Amino acid sequence: MLAGVTGKRIARAGRLGSGPALDPRGPVSDWASEAMNTTETPLFPLRSVFFPGGHLALRIFEPRYLDMVQRCHARGESFGIVALTSGDEVRRREGEGFQAEAFHDIGTLARIEHFEHAQAGLISIRTRGVQRFRALGPRRLSHGLWVGQLELLPDDVPVPVPDDLRQAAKQLQDLLAGWKARGPADDLPVQPPYQWDDAGWLANRWAELLPMPVAARQRLMAMDNPLLRLELVVDRLDAITRSANR
Repeated sequence: MLAGVTGKRIARAGRLGSGPALDPRGPVSDWASEAMNTTETPLFPLRSVFFPGGHLALRIFEPRYLDMVQRCHARGESFGIVALTSGDEVRRREGEGFQAEAFHDIGTLARIEHFEHAQAGLISIRTRGVQRFRALGPRRLSHGLWVGQLELLPDDVPVPVPDDLRQAAKQLQDLLAGWKARGPADDLPVQPPYQWDDAGWLANRWAELLPMPVAARQRLMAMDNPLLRLELVVDRLDAITRSANR
């Protein structure tokens, strides 16, 4: 039931190739000119939850994100991914304005690890989840990009996987081995470095993969106790396994 998970998403706006990507050496963008507070970070609302240590591939051609992603890559800066509670990933017109967007305040910083600008108006990136944050006073700029000041949240305390939960690591290893036999390694949703004996890392990888509502996934990501997060994930995994074996 987990086959076909690729970790890829598309961030779109209007039509593919709706405008040229901007050169980071060129004129100052709306983001740079409006976000005068240098402590503000660009935010990328998605209908999914991004976890620290996770990997996410994005194909971007929505104008408000093309410039942002290119500048983050050029400057070695991260951007924040947050899960939407209302609105769409693609900016849509509603009446004389645009559809309202709202999102959870706790998200994860994304660091760009691969950047490809193959054609004008289209950028492909692969990102890694770095650290959780709480967005303080997010605001939307005139061209639609969200920015906010971020309060960085502590990394998970390293906790060994208890003996009674080690089967979850074996199940994920088996799943990963099957994926490796069928597709390119770069496309797999679980990437090295593998931390099979770390409760937080293991919980995060299963929380990304198991079918569940976005709200439930968000609660797991926002949870500070990595062992409790793993226990909840294993309960869900066991329930799915029992149902599949009936």
